[in-house]
Amino acid sequence: MGAHSKGAVRPGKRAVRPSPAADTAPLPQVRPSGRDRYFDTLRAVALIRVVTYHTFGWAWAGMVFPSMGIMFALAGTLMAKSLERPPLKVIRGRLRRLLPPFWFWGFFVVVAMLIHDWIPGWQIVYWIVPLGDPPGNAWGEQAWEILWYLRTYLWFVLLSPLLLKVFRPAPIPVLLLSLAPILAFQFVWEPPDNRFGTALTDLATFLFCWILGFAHREGVLSRLKPLAVTVLSLAAIAFGGWYAFTHQAETGSYDLDDIPLAQAFWSAGFVTLLMYAKEFFRIDFARLTRFRRTDRLVTVFNARAVTIYLWHEIALILAVPLIDQFWNVPAFEKYLPLESQWFMFGVGWILIAVFVLLCGWVEDVAGKKKPRLVP
Repeated sequence: MGAHSKGAVRPGKRAVRPSPAADTAPLPQVRPSGRDRYFDTLRAVALIRVVTYHTFGWAWAGMVFPSMGIMFALAGTLMAKSLERPPLKVIRGRLRRLLPPFWFWGFFVVVAMLIHDWIPGWQIVYWIVPLGDPPGNAWGEQAWEILWYLRTYLWFVLLSPLLLKVFRPAPIPVLLLSLAPILAFQFVWEPPDNRFGTALTDLATFLFCWILGFAHREGVLSRLKPLAVTVLSLAAIAFGGWYAFTHQAETGSYDLDDIPLAQAFWSAGFVTLLMYAKEFFRIDFARLTRFRRTDRLVTVFNARAVTIYLWHEIALILAVPLIDQFWNVPAFEKYLPLESQWFMFGVGWILIAVFVLLCGWVEDVAGKKKPRLVP
């Protein structure tokens, strides 16, 4: 997806900051009463996988669980459901829930970059409404680079009323043709290497998944034959995997985040199987409520998804100098695995929990709810 990058860091005495990360996680919606626990669980797992990927930089992580495709499909389902109400009201509600947490987080990032010699231009307007990638300097790159998802999500929200009108008269043809733009960008016309081109590429990469969400909400998936769905989905996964391994990125990686066409087809096949299985097998994970701690964790992840997404990279950045300080304590140096990335992973999650407590209330305010430390 454009210039997205990734990196894993091994903490230690000479540890450095994690390099900019590509994959991100998505902006799940807060779970109201009666929401499907299968979808809620997928969102929680997607967020965990994103943090894991940004800690270790495993290229295969996107193939095991393509978080971004899943998140766009789930968001598309919710958007189709919401558009049963007037579109303008729905869009305004989405903006209201998204922008205040973004502004709150962005204030700290922008001020920090200004202190570190950043001189903004007119593009700073994207820090108000991220219709394009918000600018920044190299010092804060890992923090602001994840905003590609907000930009893509916002554009899908704005385009959804039109996309839904196009989808409804011919759902299956439109769903299949939604892969055409990424094919065209790969083989016919390459978008420019700028904000506009990157935005087009990201929209094309996940267009199928967003419209797949429409198909689920409109009941289209439940009418399809299992054999056809399985064969086509596996074919898409096979093509995406083949293309990833035979067209590796400049870094020599088969990471899907670096190869948009492979990402699009792998995500399309994988997410289709997940969504169709829910309909065919009537999966709802209702029994999850029997496991109170797990169910509670899923609830917190969904209610604080924007906070976790925005602050998780900063948590990983801060984990490195924090671990470096542990080396100054002889007992820590002797008994703690300070050089282990798994240790950094654990410290990162502790810091994420701190950010959830300190900053998560902004999501409550944005959703016109009473602010709470823990939802």
